[in-house]
Amino acid sequence: MANMGDREKGQKLGSVLEPKIKPFAPRKGHDPRELRSWAKKTGFVSTFSGETERSMSGRRDLNERFNNDVFVDRVDLEKGGLEKHESISPKIEIDPILGRTRDRGVEIEPVRGGGNGRDNNGVLGLRDGTVRGENERRKNGVMEPISGSNIEVQRDGLNGNGNAAANRNGNMNGRGAEVNEPVVEEKKDDGNFDREVGINVYPDGENSGDGGGLNQSPKIICGPRDNPGVVPLTLYGLQHYLSMTGSLIFIPLLFVPAMGGTDKDTAYVISTMLLVSGVTTILHSYFGTRLPLVQGSSFVYLAPALAIMNSREYRNLTEHKFRHIMRELQGAIIIGSIFQSILGFSGLMSILLRFINPVVVAPTVAAVGLAFFSYGFPQAGACVEISLPEILLVLIFTLYLRGISIFGHRVFRIYAVPLSVVIIWTYAFFLTAGGAYNYKGCSPDIPSSNILVDVCRRHAYTMRHCRTDVSDAMRTAAWVRIPYPLQWGIPIYRLRTSIIMIIVSLVASIDSVGTYHSASMRINLKAPTPGIVSRGIGLEGFCSILAGLWGSGTGSTTLTENIHTIDITKMASRRVVEVGAALMILFSFIGKVGAILATIPQALAAAVLCFMWALTIALGLSTLQYTQTTSFRNITIVGVSLFLGLSIPAYFQQYQPNSSLILPSYLIPYSAASDGPARTGNKDLDFAINALLSLNMVVALMIAFLLDNTVPGSRQERGVYAWSSKDEIKTDPASLSDYKLPNRVARCFRWAKCLGV
Repeated sequence: MANMGDREKGQKLGSVLEPKIKPFAPRKGHDPRELRSWAKKTGFVSTFSGETERSMSGRRDLNERFNNDVFVDRVDLEKGGLEKHESISPKIEIDPILGRTRDRGVEIEPVRGGGNGRDNNGVLGLRDGTVRGENERRKNGVMEPISGSNIEVQRDGLNGNGNAAANRNGNMNGRGAEVNEPVVEEKKDDGNFDREVGINVYPDGENSGDGGGLNQSPKIICGPRDNPGVVPLTLYGLQHYLSMTGSLIFIPLLFVPAMGGTDKDTAYVISTMLLVSGVTTILHSYFGTRLPLVQGSSFVYLAPALAIMNSREYRNLTEHKFRHIMRELQGAIIIGSIFQSILGFSGLMSILLRFINPVVVAPTVAAVGLAFFSYGFPQAGACVEISLPEILLVLIFTLYLRGISIFGHRVFRIYAVPLSVVIIWTYAFFLTAGGAYNYKGCSPDIPSSNILVDVCRRHAYTMRHCRTDVSDAMRTAAWVRIPYPLQWGIPIYRLRTSIIMIIVSLVASIDSVGTYHSASMRINLKAPTPGIVSRGIGLEGFCSILAGLWGSGTGSTTLTENIHTIDITKMASRRVVEVGAALMILFSFIGKVGAILATIPQALAAAVLCFMWALTIALGLSTLQYTQTTSFRNITIVGVSLFLGLSIPAYFQQYQPNSSLILPSYLIPYSAASDGPARTGNKDLDFAINALLSLNMVVALMIAFLLDNTVPGSRQERGVYAWSSKDEIKTDPASLSDYKLPNRVARCFRWAKCLGV
């Protein structure tokens, strides 16, 4: 009896110390929804990059637990199991946003050249550790299973028996796709039995009118290294640049006249911007992060440029005013860009990334657009019969007609800005030809001469902003003109403007960090490592140096609007933006192209920029979806940052010049650099402090950066960016191969480990 009692006690004790672990894949089948409960029973906890390091011992334990391979060919909901034919070792991963475990299947896909698709032998393999077609649906920060989601299966280039070699060691580092109530769907294309595993999280028709949020990973037609063909490359390349017309063309239409430039100067600055955008985009595509992102003039540099050009010494300058201001802007941009290059190429940006999170990025980017609320419509209001129809038309295209597809293309969503501009530009031409802006005794050719006539004085401003025939750029611009460095003269270097541009380059870097992360999620890539991000920021600094040398008036940075275009077109090929950039370089050599664009009425340009600035605010605030938006901590930080980001600059801007007659009313807020309250005894330092504290984006950045990094909050609550780690590169180098530099360049910079080389 005693022996039996001891035996029973030992069994009870053993049952406590050694719980019975059920096999992960029962013979009768496996329901993917039970994966989370299995992890809870076994006590398995995985790690994710950015919080804890991955250990090889943990992987060995995982392999020991998964002794039984799971053979997957298709999922049957009625049977609740997985059937045979493909061998996969499943993986549990913690959601980097919510911090909760989730099941992640591994997709089998044809391996292409370079590890991104199908190899030369046509054997199936893993796609660089990444998975195309990964789709997630989030609502209020919680993952939702979607009934009706389906798995699409294609086969391409299979070997004779239709099976493929799959990785059995359970050491999968790619991004898996979450499966919730999957439905099987097999496709055949032109008789070839293609195989590709993807997930569509939307029921049929639900996503017909919208691209979804940034947390979703839509199915991409072409990956970064794919080549869709010559004709699609050309069409999609033009499409990318046409969708960003507002940033590339309309900025010089406003600030060049404010600098005292002529119509010919405006045409040449537009050509210079097209050239710089094309060159810097190609450089970034080969040597930066290698994401399919367009580089160009940014709104980040526009506000400080307005502050510099409205300084006291330039207000009453009449002779060569444009060249003097442009040369000082060139010198400031070059100094600020050198700082940005050092920040990136030295690897210091990798350290700074620890403190840059969505709660910092969101109010900073939003403040970039809010900075022009006193400048936008006051300019557009000079001709409301043109500006109001433009604003209404672009809103109708982007909101009400966004779901309409013509020949398979969402024309109104992609071309909302250029389509509306062409329509309203034509409308303005008929108004001008019909005599709507003809005033008795006033000459439409030279509005400045009308200042001498009292009767025409009040009509001069309207004629200048509304008429389509006041520009003489078509008559004066050359047919062929190649923009060249230092075309405006030798840059002027001053301490006060250099300090301003150094801080502004930091704001531009933070803007680009958010764009890199969002773009990687959009095209179903793993997030880049901090070293790759540093490399991209460093190259952006180098590209801004080129912009300063050529004299575009603003620095060069990643255009956030590019993500919207990728989301709509599902075209993420690097070659697309490279071909588009080559076309921009070609157009920049044709002087009449810039001259035609320079004839757009200023009121029309201001109306387009009103929409673009509003879109910048929306894109900035959309970054908050990575965080817990219901958190009182987060909404308080964002609210305080935005309010003080508007209120503190308003305090500095209230110190107006002695005579407001020397500046238009919409430029008075940008005169605080010379008239602000800061008085330190050093004029250069006073100018820099007054200018920086009058910029909304700088104040919003300082407040958000300080609060987010000092107020306690969990990583999940703050939505900390989960960048890839160096351990993932060592374990699976192919998972980040899309960011890899060209082989010859990588060999030359193999020593630069801090840049992700």
